[in-house]
Amino acid sequence: MDRKEFIKTCGSCLGATTFSMLLESCAGSKMITAKITGDNLIVPLTNFEVIKNNKTSFRRYIIVQNEQLQFPICVYRFSEIEYTALYMRCTHQGAELTVYGDKLVCSVHGSEFDNKGNLQNAPAEKPLKTFPVFIENQNVKISLKAS
Repeated sequence: MDRKEFIKTCGSCLGATTFSMLLESCAGSKMITAKITGDNLIVPLTNFEVIKNNKTSFRRYIIVQNEQLQFPICVYRFSEIEYTALYMRCTHQGAELTVYGDKLVCSVHGSEFDNKGNLQNAPAEKPLKTFPVFIENQNVKISLKAS
């Protein structure tokens, strides 16, 4: 394979990969602003619902922000009763993370975390900060109380 053919082939692969990552990050994500009541961030369960053609499906995650929080919180839905809330701050040097489907990525140095906050790729050395989550009155309540 000559140089020109190699560049054309690699460029197509990289472009397709980048494009699919962008589509994945935009397609399922929803950013909302939620209120804080006491020590809890309150997220109505309806924010996970997607109603199309009279059929209800559910988003895998939503991104929640509040002006009192320095960084957003990504809330993953695993089932009707199982959720995980992850602080979107990289544990390496504190940059804001970006969600790509079931992983969170630091665009500064490339650290990657899974949808439970576990470290997948360095340079970060610690998992993400997680918050206790419970369901009450059709809301996901995320406890912001210092642990």
